Amino acid sequence: MMTSVLSVRELKKVIGKKTIVERISFDVGEGEVFGFLGPNGAGKTTTIRMLVGLIKPTEGSISIGGHDVRQEFRQAMRQIGSIVENPELYTYLTGWENLKQFARMLGDVTEERIHEIVRMVHLDQRIHDKVKTYSLGMKQRLGIAQALLGNPKLLILDEPTNGLDPAGIRELREFVHTLVKEQNISVFISSHLLSEVQMMCDRVAIINHGKMITVSTIDDLVKKAADKVEWTVTPVEEAEAILAAASEIKEVVRDGNKVACRMPIHLISTYNKLFVEKGIAVHSVREVVVTLEDLFMELTGGENIA
Repeated sequence: MMTSVLSVRELKKVIGKKTIVERISFDVGEGEVFGFLGPNGAGKTTTIRMLVGLIKPTEGSISIGGHDVRQEFRQAMRQIGSIVENPELYTYLTGWENLKQFARMLGDVTEERIHEIVRMVHLDQRIHDKVKTYSLGMKQRLGIAQALLGNPKLLILDEPTNGLDPAGIRELREFVHTLVKEQNISVFISSHLLSEVQMMCDRVAIINHGKMITVSTIDDLVKKAADKVEWTVTPVEEAEAILAAASEIKEVVRDGNKVACRMPIHLISTYNKLFVEKGIAVHSVREVVVTLEDLFMELTGGENIA
């Protein structure tokens, strides 16, 4: 059984007469990297703001580290570190001075803990430089350091790769994996970069129009869309008719001289032989590798993510 660090049940948010989030439920396990995805306007940011206590839910419950956010707000908030949108930093101060300032706000952070966090985010060489001289990636790491000062059980990152170059994105991904492995912290990531989520996360939740579409492991999501095969054939109409008539073949779609379908991979040779016997020229056949992006578009009806 998974030990939940974050448990969300029937969460709902109504603003005016508009329902922004409608009864979504999910859990984030201990030591898990959890992705949170949805198109623009799906309710991602509203949900995150409820998780970190910036706005109150209309209905439903949020429990963080076993503490109910409504009834034990301070204890629940002590369990999380977060960066919502962009890290809020004092650019005229050094990185070290920033961390010291945030440590004073928390009240019980030792200097030894600050040194530990600085090493963890690999800012040893630049921590005493002014933040205005930092690259975007360095500011992101300092923001994460700030979020980790209180030794939280859950780290919430809202669009952490925004503005980062490919090297910075890779560095962040590697850091998240190291953090989970060495600190056993759970990480909740909202992102629009589906390829990064696929490489970074253990499970994902996908929401659309404020409603939960699915919560699943990356592997299970991809497996659900597996066994997709694309045939390039002539005449395509005859091949389409044969595939559409087979009970073991689903979702037959023709596009030009190609016809795609879902079919057991072991049947490819059987139908290749059948096409040849029927005088249908098979120019190519390939198994389509389904990505999280393909699945996202399918599950959300083709809406763009943001």
